[in-house]
Amino acid sequence: MSLLVFSLLLLLLVSPQGAPAADQQPPAKPILTPIFKDPSTSLYTIPIEDGGARLVLDLAGPLLWSTCAPAHRTIPCYSSVCRVAGRNPPGGCACTSGSQPNTNPTATGRRCTCTACPYNLVATGQCGRGDVTAVPLSANATDGKNPLFPVSFSAFGSCAPDALLASLPTGAAGVAGLSRLPLSLPSQVASALKVPKRFALCLPTSGARSGAAIFGGGPFQLLAAPPVDVAEGFFEDPHPFHFLKSPRNGAYYVRVTGIEVNNERVPLPPGTFDLDARSGTGGVMLSTATPYTTLRSDIYRPLRRAFDAATSGIPRAAPVEPFEMCYQVSALSSTRLGFAVANIVVLLDGGGSWLLAGNASLVQVNDRTVCFAFLETVAPGSPALIFGGFQMEDHLLLFDLDKEAFGFRGPLPGIRTNCGNFDFNMATF
Repeated sequence: MSLLVFSLLLLLLVSPQGAPAADQQPPAKPILTPIFKDPSTSLYTIPIEDGGARLVLDLAGPLLWSTCAPAHRTIPCYSSVCRVAGRNPPGGCACTSGSQPNTNPTATGRRCTCTACPYNLVATGQCGRGDVTAVPLSANATDGKNPLFPVSFSAFGSCAPDALLASLPTGAAGVAGLSRLPLSLPSQVASALKVPKRFALCLPTSGARSGAAIFGGGPFQLLAAPPVDVAEGFFEDPHPFHFLKSPRNGAYYVRVTGIEVNNERVPLPPGTFDLDARSGTGGVMLSTATPYTTLRSDIYRPLRRAFDAATSGIPRAAPVEPFEMCYQVSALSSTRLGFAVANIVVLLDGGGSWLLAGNASLVQVNDRTVCFAFLETVAPGSPALIFGGFQMEDHLLLFDLDKEAFGFRGPLPGIRTNCGNFDFNMATF
């Protein structure tokens, strides 16, 4: 089956809910969904599965997966969908995607069914094997300012055993992979709804308010005085910041050249953050499955020493696991960008930079204590730095898969708004 037929299959799965006749349908629109942060796991979910079930966001995930009813639609193993479903199998899993004999009563006549290897993004090495099927999804179309009207469609995904839900947020039905691969949610939304292969995430800081995700490009307006389109100019930029690709996975990597603390460069050898294009080791990866930014030991320790020196006048508190360096909250003043401490700046290739002010460098763990919100990893072959969800909160993250471009806006409190300020009131016409 050709890639063209694969695209046609996706189009056949589309069903706008309550939409007018085909010749009267409105132009293709991006879709919008709220993002919720689970306080127990610090993972982010979107209620996009039909019926409102939530899927966990995984920026590196290759596909969608969820639990399935015993009787479900299957895909033949000889289809092009099956060939792409088998790409980038998760490392450390004793599972092989591909085909298995047909035992599903709803797939009568097919010699074999396509299977994939869904995996738990929290429990390393925990994976399963399930049929590739059509997963019903629903969201609201948007103009980037408000929801407009409901849209229902389907995407190819994998069934998964209930055991894979362990350690995910309570009530989550599975995972929505957001990677650059063909069966990720952004790729399938683009094919099914005829919108650009772009998406934007605005991660909330707590479970008390929702953030927002838009799939399909367009503006991203947040309430402020006056309201502001935070995405303005990104998708039209002729010279965007390109993400890097690893042969290991479909994750998004960014080129980092160094780190500064309090305007002083942290002493690190040249090439410390480089991604090995052949082996896929090293590099700086973006991850919504990692709660706090995690660094290799040779980066973490110099960074911690530099931050320790820059905050030497602030009284310390006893460490609170998993963090190693903590402070007395009563000794800290606050600003719009969090606690008033030395800034950390991640230096990007091409002269860009990512500011990590007090709202991203310190996390409050109890009423009396805040801690340095970075962790050390000694895992062999790990990225040099995994940019975690906490450090990406209250930033707008923008991805253009066709241009292989990545951008961000923020920290948003610096312009007197935040990710909780998307207007989810349905637009009136």
